[in-house]
Amino acid sequence: TIDSREDIMTAVDQLGLPLVIKTRRLGYDGKGQFIIRERDDIDKAWKALGGNSLIAEQWVNFDYEVSAIGARNVDGDIVIYPLSRNVHEDGILRTSRSPVDAPELADRAETYVRRLLGHLDYVGVLALELFVCDNDLMANEFAPRVHNSGHWTIEGAATSQFENHLRAVMNMPLGSTASVGHAGMINLIGDIPDSVRSLERGVLHDYGKAPRPGRKLGHITVTTETAASRDALVDIISRSVNQSA
Repeated sequence: TIDSREDIMTAVDQLGLPLVIKTRRLGYDGKGQFIIRERDDIDKAWKALGGNSLIAEQWVNFDYEVSAIGARNVDGDIVIYPLSRNVHEDGILRTSRSPVDAPELADRAETYVRRLLGHLDYVGVLALELFVCDNDLMANEFAPRVHNSGHWTIEGAATSQFENHLRAVMNMPLGSTASVGHAGMINLIGDIPDSVRSLERGVLHDYGKAPRPGRKLGHITVTTETAASRDALVDIISRSVNQSA
């Protein structure tokens, strides 16, 4: 925990550099975060975030991030979605792709989610974000709700995370989480370009929010027969979105 500039200095000594300083509440999409890369950044971090209740986190050099999403109903029945692989930019999720071709990691992640759901006696959908480090998994955070990295399930799974959340809280039988092909999701950040409203491939979900820098305004989901075709389509759409922005 960080409550003073001196606490930051102690955290640097204990955890090393780089170091991530975060607000304990209301931080998301890179907001409320400061990366300390050298000791000269300590004063900058305190000036930027001081006055808030903070935490310090050790820097993790991970290979990539995955999300493991599960649902549990009142009776304790649990279903787990295939892993999704996430790519962030400036702390904001840009793309997710599922399933991930890593059976051993998927099995381990499923075990973690099941243990978490059971320990919390949780009802509803929960997402666990994990860093992949070589062949190991390190928990980053969990979100007790439907999650942006699972929006691909709307078109890409037999039962979406939203439907399974409702089924869980109403204690109905949970729906199949099986993939429907290979799915990808591209977030639309800050603006929804006109070009994406006329795409020949993909499904646009417009959240109806007012444009604002860094704000998630919608997403596009694609579903294909192969991972290669999905990846190519996600890349094409991502370039179109970035060029329009």
